[in-house]
Amino acid sequence: MTFTSGNAAVYGRPPMEERLEFALKWLLGPETTSEKRPGHLWPRWIFLRALGLIYCSAFYSLLFQIKGLLGPNGILPAGDYLQAIASQLQSQRFWYAPTLLWLGASDHALMFLCWVGLAASLLAVVNIWPRVSLLICFVCFLSFVCAARDFSGYQSDGMLLEAGFIALFFAPPGFWPGLGRANSPSRASLFLLRWEWFRIYFESGLAKMFGGDPTWRNFTAMDKYYENGPLPTWIGWYVGHFPHWFHASAVFYTLAIELVLVWMLFLPRRFRIALFWIVAPFEISIILTGNYAFLNYLVFSLGFLLLDDRFIEWIVPQRIRDAIEGKDAKRSMEGAAPQSGGARWHQRLALVRMTIAGVCFALVFYVSTTLFIWMFAPSLPLPQKPVQVLEPFRIANSYGLFARMTPARFEIEFQGSADGKTWKPYLFRYKPQILSKPPGIYAPYQPRFEWNLWFASLASWQESRFVLWTEERLLVGEPDVLALFAENPFAGAPPQQVRAVIYQYWFTDEKTKREQGTWWRRELLGEYAPALEHNPDGKIVMLDIPTIELPAQ
Repeated sequence: MTFTSGNAAVYGRPPMEERLEFALKWLLGPETTSEKRPGHLWPRWIFLRALGLIYCSAFYSLLFQIKGLLGPNGILPAGDYLQAIASQLQSQRFWYAPTLLWLGASDHALMFLCWVGLAASLLAVVNIWPRVSLLICFVCFLSFVCAARDFSGYQSDGMLLEAGFIALFFAPPGFWPGLGRANSPSRASLFLLRWEWFRIYFESGLAKMFGGDPTWRNFTAMDKYYENGPLPTWIGWYVGHFPHWFHASAVFYTLAIELVLVWMLFLPRRFRIALFWIVAPFEISIILTGNYAFLNYLVFSLGFLLLDDRFIEWIVPQRIRDAIEGKDAKRSMEGAAPQSGGARWHQRLALVRMTIAGVCFALVFYVSTTLFIWMFAPSLPLPQKPVQVLEPFRIANSYGLFARMTPARFEIEFQGSADGKTWKPYLFRYKPQILSKPPGIYAPYQPRFEWNLWFASLASWQESRFVLWTEERLLVGEPDVLALFAENPFAGAPPQQVRAVIYQYWFTDEKTKREQGTWWRRELLGEYAPALEHNPDGKIVMLDIPTIELPAQ
């Protein structure tokens, strides 16, 4: 008979098996705390509330857009897309596009998806049944992303899905767990969330240095950054007029954080706490100067996982902590020990949950690490099957923010005409268009249609066919698509022709803004996409195809 390091005796059990079991429980079981190793209950609580708010912002913004984007009469109907997938992939279609919209993609189904996701996100914010509410948020958001095509190809969507999936295991169990003192987070889930945070920074730094854009190497990348981003802010307008030395310093600061300082994550707790106070102002500055939806809010929230309970309890007053925790801590501790009759089933269920978590963590870590390694050695022959298996779910991704900076700002504008001579613009809600309108701060709200037009303006219309399909919807006066705009210049009857033109925009200088009150100046470059015309017989025809060439990028 051999004895383990504990009190129980195990007959004939190999020491290797004992060590493996200990390692798995250490990794996948609740983390143990001590005076030298504080826990992460408060960072978990803060992060999960922030994650719920981020989900809330995503679903709230979709409520006003999803019918115009994906509805049966929208720009890119989800139903048509899923039908095309089904005809090609048949039984594999559910894995290729894991979305609830297979059950129906009507306007009512799309709105129901958003409302359910919004309700679940609010439950997550107030800490009611966090694992279930976060699971509903994840499924609903994944369902949108898998059917949205051009309107969901953003790195921020992948970041949210990856963090949201890992959070299913990071969150405490129970209907109202409070701080979850009886269920500390596992080391594996905490590590994977930190691992995502690290990769967002470091992979973006690598992309900047090796992505082929010389502006990061010659310290000019930030000179036009504030002017040429998707949706600038009024604060960004002022910062954009700062001298070159300030922008060069910002380049150095960015690269120092992304390539060097983020490695402090793997150092002792004092370094991690110092790192939080370095990156937090960095993220806040991006939030104030550029509308990047919920991206920087998510990265900022992940940063709280660099902290620990001892630090947060030191910095947050006792009365605030008591108000947050309330009576939930007592209820959580009272429910920590299972009844004696159900102890065996409780242990078995815990083993099953731990096994499922271990498999999921292993897949996410392998795929994310493989994608990370391929940035250095793309030809390294690592098994690709796990990467292909997880790809539709977007829960393990590679990142590369601002790998190439845009040297100029182009804006697509839709115009309609009743006679082919006089053209009226369709006004946007958020994009630069009215020259005297100051740029706003809209994030974390994400106007996906206007956001995507910024990407479309950087290439030809053939690479962004949704621009042409938007023209078609405007030509017939489709209400859900018109709702994506600030107003309809043809409220009485749809126009006879619709076209998309392209302008180049610049910030005005301080003198011009002071004298004329304009934040922007612009120059018409020509037609961006073919104009469409509504013939008397009801047919829609395409007019001349433009041959405009944008200035070199």
